[in-house]
Order: sequence, then C-alpha cells, then structure tokens
Amino acid sequence: MTTSRPRPAGRDVIRTPSGVFVPGDIDAFHRALHHVLPAGLLGDTGQTTGMRRLEAISGKTVGARNLWMGQTHVPAATTSANHHHGESETAIYVVSGHPAFVFLDVEGEEPVERRIQTRPGDYLFVPPFVPHREENPDPETEAIVVIARTTQEAIVVNLQELAWSEVDPAASDGSRRDNPADPPS
Repeated sequence: MTTSRPRPAGRDVIRTPSGVFVPGDIDAFHRALHHVLPAGLLGDTGQTTGMRRLEAISGKTVGARNLWMGQTHVPAATTSANHHHGESETAIYVVSGHPAFVFLDVEGEEPVERRIQTRPGDYLFVPPFVPHREENPDPETEAIVVIARTTQEAIVVNLQELAWSEVDPAASDGSRRDNPADPPS
C-alpha cells in the first residue's frame, strides 16, 4: 500500500478521495491506466486501400493527448495504396508475416524506389511526410504490425503516386496538393 506524502512545495496540488496529493493540473481520467481489449479496437480511423487499420490507443478510446497506437492488417498478396502520415512520426513493430515497406529514396543522383523487407520482431521508423506503401508478398499469410504515432489521431494522406510532388507539409494535415506541379504553399 502506498502512503500519502506531504504536499509538494511550489506546485498546485489536489487531494484525491483516497487522501493522496496529486498535481492539480492532471484530471482524474489521466491518473489511471486504461486497458483496451482486442474486442475494443475501432476500425473507424483513417484507412488506405489494401490494408485495414484498427485503433487501440487514441483520444477516442482512452483520452490520449499525444499518441495514437493500433494495428494494421495487410492481407496476403496485397499492396497498399501510396500514402503518408502528415506531421506524425510513426513507429512500426512487425507482429506476424513478412511485410515490405516501399519508399522513394531521393538522396542519390536519381530517385530510386527502395524496399525494406521485414520479419516478425523487426521495428521500422517512418519520418513525417515520407510517401510510402506496404506490401505483403506472401500468397497465404496476412501481415500484422503494431503502429504508434506521435499525433493523437491517425493522419493518413492517400497519394496517387509514390512521389514527394504530392506532399504539402504547409497544409495543416500534410494533405496532398491538388496540382502536384504547383510548388508547396
């Protein structure tokens, strides 16, 4: 059992019904852990053709303020549409299958499409605004990954091509430009 300590000096605190002093700027909802069961995952989130995202931790599900976490399922022998996640950094953990992540490497003399082949246990980092797609080349096994993002909601901007010409970081959500020939605003 945890005992209550004296009030911290110089900070607004409140006393909970159990007698524990906590920072006054943290509401009751954010002073407890929240458990999300598989049946509680939501499919009502940003989607991309060729995959299915399920929302686990978010503002909608647990009141998260700065984090989005969920699962992505890519059926066997499927390639997703090209997309990016706006200003959000994305971390990916491969649970099952052998998905490939494809992006356009623009750091050489010519743009080159690169594939990162993964397996269960691998992690992948997707920086903000990077156009990419997921592929599951396995003809029989679904690929499942866990994703975490630095934005509280899932930002998904679907693109016509795997190209930076459609990315507009100046837009509040990073959405694609209507005319890719136009320079970013």
